[in-house]
Amino acid sequence: MISELDTSRIAIIGPGRLGTSFAYKFGRDHKRVTIYYHDAAVCRAINKEHLNPRHLTEDLAKKLGGMDCVPLLAPNVTATNNLERVVEDNDLIVLCLTMNRLPEFLDYLKPLLEKKAGDTCLISPIKGLTADEITQELITPSQLINSTLFNIKQKYHIVCIGGPFFDVDIAMGNPVCVTVAGKKRIAALIREELIRYNRRELSVYYNFDIVGVEACGSLKNIVANIKGVTDSLTLGDSIPGTIFARSGVEIRSLSRLLGGSFQAFHSQAGVGDMYVTVSSEASKNYRYGKLFYELLTGNPIETNLKVLERIDGTPEGPNTIRNVHKYLEKKNMYSPLFNCAYKIFNEGNTRNDIREMIIQACQFDRRTREFIGPFSRILYNIFPNLWYRRHKGFMSNMEM
Repeated sequence: MISELDTSRIAIIGPGRLGTSFAYKFGRDHKRVTIYYHDAAVCRAINKEHLNPRHLTEDLAKKLGGMDCVPLLAPNVTATNNLERVVEDNDLIVLCLTMNRLPEFLDYLKPLLEKKAGDTCLISPIKGLTADEITQELITPSQLINSTLFNIKQKYHIVCIGGPFFDVDIAMGNPVCVTVAGKKRIAALIREELIRYNRRELSVYYNFDIVGVEACGSLKNIVANIKGVTDSLTLGDSIPGTIFARSGVEIRSLSRLLGGSFQAFHSQAGVGDMYVTVSSEASKNYRYGKLFYELLTGNPIETNLKVLERIDGTPEGPNTIRNVHKYLEKKNMYSPLFNCAYKIFNEGNTRNDIREMIIQACQFDRRTREFIGPFSRILYNIFPNLWYRRHKGFMSNMEM
C-alpha cells in the first residue's frame, strides 16, 4: 500500500556524484539515509570521515574555496555494503546507477524484493537507454525495471526524476527544480514527502509521461556531446542554435517510438534539461565532447579512455550513442545529428573530418520544412511505429 510506505528513511544505491549529492540533500532534511555500495572500504571511509573519498568532494572543494569548506555529510547518513539489510529496512530506494550497471543490480534486487514483507518505491534519476536482451528494442530505465521485475510487479512502485539538475547544485543546496514522472498517487507521495521538504532547495513539477521524460533525459546527453565538440571548432556563434533545434526534432521522433509523447520534450525535463546540459561546464557530457576533440588521437577507443581519466563520474552520452545507433539502423530511421554523433565518437576521424560531419548534419538535412504537415501528423499519431522519417527506401523523401 502506498500510504504505508515509510518516508522518514531512504536508501541510495551507489555513492557516485549524484548519489552523494542526494545524501547531502536528504541528510539536511533530517531523513535517515543509508548509502549502499559493494566496497566495504569506501563505506568505512564515508562513515568515518562523513565525506565521499572518490566522488564529488574535490569539485565541492573547488567551488567552495578548499577542503576545509566542504560540508560533511549529516550524522544521519551512513554507508553499508549489506544490500539485503538496505532493502529490508527502506521503503524508498533511489537508484543512482549508470544504465549499463542497472541490469546486473536488478538481478540482485529481485529476490530481495520478493521476500520483503512490504512494498518498495524505486526512484530512478537514471539517464540512459539500452537494448532489451530479448526483443533488441531500445528501452528506458523504467521499462527495463518493469521488464526485469515483471513477475513481482505487485511488490514495487516506480517513479522517475528528470532534470534539469546538476549534482553539485543539489549537494550545495542551490535552488533546483526537478520533474517527477510516474503514476499519480506514488508520484504525489514522492513530491510531497520527499522532494518538497525544503522548496528553497528542491522543488518539483509532475509529468505523467515517464517514458518521455526518461527518453529526453537520455537523448539530450548525445546533443551535449556534439555541442562540446562544436564549441571547440571555428564554426561561429550561430550553428549551436541549429544543433539545439534540429536535435529536438530527432529527440521528439525517437521518444515517440519508445512509447513517450511529444509533450515531454516541451517541458522542463526536455528543453530545460537539454539547455543546461549543452551549455554548461558542469555537464559531464558537454565536457566529454570538448575533451574528446582536444585529446583526439584518431583512435576512438584510445581517445575515450584519455577523456574518461579527466572526468569525475561516468558520462552517459557515449554509451547511449552506441545503443541509439543500433536502434536507428534497425528502424531505418533518419537522424542526421545522432548519426553524426555516432561517427564522431566511434570511428577514426581527423579534426577536419569532424568539422565536415557537423556541417553536413546541420546544413544538408534532407528535410526542407520545419513543420509536420496535417496529413503526416494524423498518420504519425495513428501509426507512430510505421510513420516516421526513413533513412532509406521510397518513404525516405516523403514530406506531407
